[in-house]
Amino acid sequence: MAPDRKALLQIHFCVLLWGFTAILGKLISLPALELVWWRMLIVVAVLLAWAPLWRELRTVDVRLLGVFAGIGVVVALHWLTFYGAIKLSNASVAASCMAVAPLFLAVIEPWIAQRPFDPRELVVGLIALPGVALVVGGTPSGMQLGLAVGVLSAFLVAIFGALNKRYVERAGPLLVTGVELAAGTAFLTVVALAWQGQAPWHALPDARDAWLLAALSLGCTLLPFALALRALRHTSAFTAQLVVSLEPVYAIVLAIVLLREQRELTPAFYLGVALILAAVFTHTWVKLRAVPR
Repeated sequence: MAPDRKALLQIHFCVLLWGFTAILGKLISLPALELVWWRMLIVVAVLLAWAPLWRELRTVDVRLLGVFAGIGVVVALHWLTFYGAIKLSNASVAASCMAVAPLFLAVIEPWIAQRPFDPRELVVGLIALPGVALVVGGTPSGMQLGLAVGVLSAFLVAIFGALNKRYVERAGPLLVTGVELAAGTAFLTVVALAWQGQAPWHALPDARDAWLLAALSLGCTLLPFALALRALRHTSAFTAQLVVSLEPVYAIVLAIVLLREQRELTPAFYLGVALILAAVFTHTWVKLRAVPR
């Protein structure tokens, strides 16, 4: 299988796993900051037990490690705003905001990744935007703050997606994951101490939350995060993020089945989902046709 085609399939699998993150975020009772902190800490703890990671760490330039650490701060802010949006609204609204990210990436990636601007990417991103508007058009007024925080989260995911695209080939995926999430964990620790006056580990998860955090950290974070970084070596961040536009679809379907959020859905919602799907699959189909068989 051609590398580009394999990368697209890997990203689709990652999106399927990411579709569960909004559901788990809604089910876990911890506040957003503590939830993200525990999520990152568990992944980092697992990676630190992997001996090859330490060997590779000694061979990487300190400046590059600093770059990955900086990206990790952006990752932490993205997750913090994403789960903040879930707590302020619901899983469907927060996940739907992620489909705005391709529009941000169409402008951000050429500048950060230092590649030519492609106006077609902006057009495809704009195709997805009305779908997002229709999906969230019926959002109750009490969830509007969550909607705004979700859009900010989409902007942050576009930034770290473009940064990862630029630097991902300079180190192994698991090392990148470990450094980024370790930096994110440290950053959130400082934020908690400065903002709340207490460390994030003061909120210990109960047995139920512990199991949910383990599923979130390993099955929906470590595996897809590392796999997505590997796939980025063979596709653009824009292509990856446009496929990630499917995440709201997975998350909303799961929210209907598991959280009974279908009472908040309208015909406009289904039309919006159709527009998002049309944008994602049109772009994916065009990219696949360009891959040599």
